[in-house]
Amino acid sequence: MNNTVTNVRTTNLIDSAAANGSFKTLCKALDAAELTQVLKGAGPYTVFAPTDEAFGKLPQGTLDNWLKPENKAELISVLKYHILPGRASAADVGTFSHPKMMQGLSTHIAKDGDRFTIDGAHLVGTDIATSNGVIHAIDAVIQPPKAAFKH
Repeated sequence: MNNTVTNVRTTNLIDSAAANGSFKTLCKALDAAELTQVLKGAGPYTVFAPTDEAFGKLPQGTLDNWLKPENKAELISVLKYHILPGRASAADVGTFSHPKMMQGLSTHIAKDGDRFTIDGAHLVGTDIATSNGVIHAIDAVIQPPKAAFKH
């Protein structure tokens, strides 16, 4: 499996992501989608958190387009597709195949050698424990099927 990143249990998901330093873009997107308060709440949640590098791999203009107020519903859909209700350690994630995400659709988790992928994104940092969940860093932004954006 991958490296265990950090073990912070006294702060919530948002504060832990901000303190980590690798999730600045994710935090900005969560603010724009007004999901910050949700992830500061009781939870628990498991966040498959795209790193800043992962957001950098998106086609040029994609993130800027999502951040426009008129595309807020699409941004919310994409971000909720990264959030699993409940607390799931990396070991737990390895037992899932199609977990249902907060967004409402199931994603695909597969074993790739000694690593796990979620919709093709590799877990690159695991088990960042927080007071209301856990963060697993991933190397790509996963996206629900386009039809899901219409909800």
